[in-house]
Amino acid sequence: MAMDKNEANRSLIDKITKLEQDYGEEFSNTQKILLTTDGSITAILDVLFGKITLTTLEQHFGEAEKQHTELINVSEGDAINFREVIMHRKGKPLIYAISHIPLERCNEDVCADLVRADIPIGRILKNYHIESRREINNIFIEKPNDRLKEIFKTDEDMLARDYVIIHDDEILMWIKEVFPKSYFR
Repeated sequence: MAMDKNEANRSLIDKITKLEQDYGEEFSNTQKILLTTDGSITAILDVLFGKITLTTLEQHFGEAEKQHTELINVSEGDAINFREVIMHRKGKPLIYAISHIPLERCNEDVCADLVRADIPIGRILKNYHIESRREINNIFIEKPNDRLKEIFKTDEDMLARDYVIIHDDEILMWIKEVFPKSYFR
């Protein structure tokens, strides 16, 4: 049985509180909002910084592997889109994100925008009036890999979350978003 909205919000608050306790550091309100929002991160960043831009680092189509079967509820071998992006403002990286999108659940216009343009997923969903909801799976801290160190020019710990976007009771996309713990203080 699905959680109601109050239970889901309580669960997110508990996740943030536990992460702060485990890490021994309190996060800023902005960091907490970015980690727990069930709305568009793009919209929040636009409000905070003015309209942000997005740069696609890598994008390709491939076949779902074992890890994808659970993340996006597909069978091994199903066609998926992998996308790796940076949301930034005036050249400063704000958030790094990766997504896995099962192509069979993506209409032609949405798929075309994902492939041909540097458009944030939140804007694509809004542009096509796609009713969806976000369900946050995990909120965590991770050590940066070489890619993140290069992008953010730091080796500090990263705040991260992963979630799914649900449309018509199916997972439309899985997304992971990451930013340095010193950002948005």
